[in-house]
Amino acid sequence: MTQRVLVIGASRGLGLEFVRQYREAGDEVLATARDAAGVARLQALGAQAHVLDVSRPGAVETLVPVLAAQPVDVAVYVAGVFPAANAHVAPDQAEFDRAMHTNVWGAMQALVALGPQVRPHDSSASASGHARPGHAEPGHFRPGRFVFISSEMAHIGSVDGSDAWVYRASKAALNMAVAAAQRDWPALCLVALSPGWVQTDMGGSAAPLTPAFSVRSMRDTIARLGDAQRGAFLNHDGQAFDGW
Repeated sequence: MTQRVLVIGASRGLGLEFVRQYREAGDEVLATARDAAGVARLQALGAQAHVLDVSRPGAVETLVPVLAAQPVDVAVYVAGVFPAANAHVAPDQAEFDRAMHTNVWGAMQALVALGPQVRPHDSSASASGHARPGHAEPGHFRPGRFVFISSEMAHIGSVDGSDAWVYRASKAALNMAVAAAQRDWPALCLVALSPGWVQTDMGGSAAPLTPAFSVRSMRDTIARLGDAQRGAFLNHDGQAFDGW
C-alpha cells in the first residue's frame, strides 16, 4: 500500500535521500526546498515540490491549502542548520536566531500549521485480510506520524565537549518541544529521531553511516511507530535515548 509523505527541508543531504527512497518505494511525496535549484532536484525524483524557508514567519502556512486537499500519512521535518561555535565563543544574535528559528521555531510552526493534516494510519491489511509485515493486526488505527530529525549531540546525558554548543542547545530544545507537545496532540505520534553520525556536509567523510543506510533505517523506524513511541527521542534504528 502506498502512502503520502511530506518531507520539509529536502534541498539536499538526508532530506533529499528521504525523498529518493520514498519515491523508489512507490510513495507519493510532497517536499520542500530552500530554492529553485532544490525544487528542480525534487521534481526530477518525481516529488511535488515547493520553495520554503522555514525560518520565515508564516512560511510553513503556505502548505496548509495543499495538505488540506490531500492529507499526509507521514510528515518528516528535516530542516536544520549547524552553527559550529563552542562555549568559548558567544553566539551573535544572527547566528543564534538562525539556529533556533530553523531547528526549533520552524518545527513548532510546522507542527501547529500542518499537524491537523497528518492523518492516523490504518494498519489494516490489504484486501487479503492479512496484516502487512511489520504492522499491527487488521483494523487497528495508529496515530499519525510526525517526525523531527534531531541529533545525537542533543543527548544531554552524554555531552563530551562544548563544540557546536548552539547546535546542541537547539536540538535539545527541539527534543523538549516534541516531548512537551505530544500531550496536546493525541491524534499524532511525535518523535525526535537521530540519524546517527552520517556522511553529510555536517558529519564529514569520516562518519560511519552513509545517508542511504541512515535514511533506510529511519524509514523502517518510522513505519513501526505507534503509541509506545509517542513523544520519544529515538536513534535511527528505533532504540530510545535515555539519560537526558
